[in-house]
Amino acid sequence: MRIGLYPGTFDPITLGHLDIIERAARLVDRLVIGVAINRDKGPLFSLEQRVQMIEEECAELTRRTGTEILVHPFENLLIDCARDVGATVIVRGLRAVADFEYEFQMVGMNRSLDSSIETVFLMADARRQAIASRLVKEIARLGGDVTKFVPEQVNTELRSRFGPVTVKLT
Repeated sequence: MRIGLYPGTFDPITLGHLDIIERAARLVDRLVIGVAINRDKGPLFSLEQRVQMIEEECAELTRRTGTEILVHPFENLLIDCARDVGATVIVRGLRAVADFEYEFQMVGMNRSLDSSIETVFLMADARRQAIASRLVKEIARLGGDVTKFVPEQVNTELRSRFGPVTVKLT
């Protein structure tokens, strides 16, 4: 069985993340979404909320792709998380050259820790390249409309945190 791991903080999950998840699900038999517990980033949503949002959004993807998609919180090294879930492939999404530079360093470190686990990069869909959770939160906090960037349920959660949309984006 081919098991892939797609790690991130997913604070919150975006349409860009879901694009990578759906495409990665076509490459493996089981895809584990590793939700990083990164206290340094000071997430907007609790771990439990992030896991729930991901599970809700991935339920339909599981039906559509036929691939088992699981959500697994982790706080250890990524390579250890990959071993814990039996992954032989780590999936990473790339939006821009800046992403590649960081990811290139991570691959080198991960390969030196365990050369049997490969990293696969998926380029973000052109329509989703500008989406970043950090920017989505900023737009929502300032009253902007983020419906183009996040699933409906995530938008509802953001609106409950920050209030109604006061600025419509075109």
